[in-house]
Amino acid sequence: MNEDTIRRLADAVERLAPPPAERTDWAAAPAYVWSGQSAHPVAAIIAPHLDQLRGIERQKRAVVDNLDRLAAGVAAHDMLLWGARGMGKSALLRAATVVAQEDDPHRLAIVQAASDALSSLPHLFRELGGVRRNFLVFLDDLTFSGADAIGPRQLRSLLDGGVEARPANVRLAITTNHRVIQSRSGDGGDEGGDLHPRNALDDSLALADRFGLSVGFHACDQITYLAIVAGYADPLGLRWNDDEALQWARQRGARSGRTAWQFVTELAGRANVVL
Repeated sequence: MNEDTIRRLADAVERLAPPPAERTDWAAAPAYVWSGQSAHPVAAIIAPHLDQLRGIERQKRAVVDNLDRLAAGVAAHDMLLWGARGMGKSALLRAATVVAQEDDPHRLAIVQAASDALSSLPHLFRELGGVRRNFLVFLDDLTFSGADAIGPRQLRSLLDGGVEARPANVRLAITTNHRVIQSRSGDGGDEGGDLHPRNALDDSLALADRFGLSVGFHACDQITYLAIVAGYADPLGLRWNDDEALQWARQRGARSGRTAWQFVTELAGRANVVL
């Protein structure tokens, strides 16, 4: 094999090799998305204003206060936001992050990671631990099946201060539709193969109990639903009435913040308003 052939082979191998991942500038953006191997910056956080999130006043205070502590670099809790679908769990995390960044955008960033990237979080934490900035790592709509024994164990280690626990400048926030984020069945140790119901409940709640701040979100009543619609529609000058808003919710089988926003989106489209 002559020198020219060797050079051409080496060039071909180099072209096939993936380019090296660029280092993330963790000080450059208000938010990031973590893929499990690398992160890309998000130039702006899309979130409603806190005042637009109606019917969750207690939840807002708890999350905003905790994020303000994290942004200030003092003791703050990992957070579990659980409960009814569409009631603003992830929207509240984004909105509260925007509020925490108002005085000093550099003091806090939010990093969203997919639920299937849980095993990569120790790598992410090693990167973030060396940055002079505080971070909220956010996993949306996380649940574990009863057959998944690895995921819950990984999360316990991250929360409980194992050898690869999150550093002092990082806290976890998880949203889920159920407080019991780990459904669990027995492994045959009990007669019939199922855990005693009380033991199963205790075991499934044990993971949720590892969060310092657990905030429940509940389905809203009619008055609250209409207040949410008003919070979105009125600042835009959109005309609407209670009967129309309630019919929209009935057709979708749910009264929630998400349903209210979908109704307001419909109103805005009819009125040729850009959201």
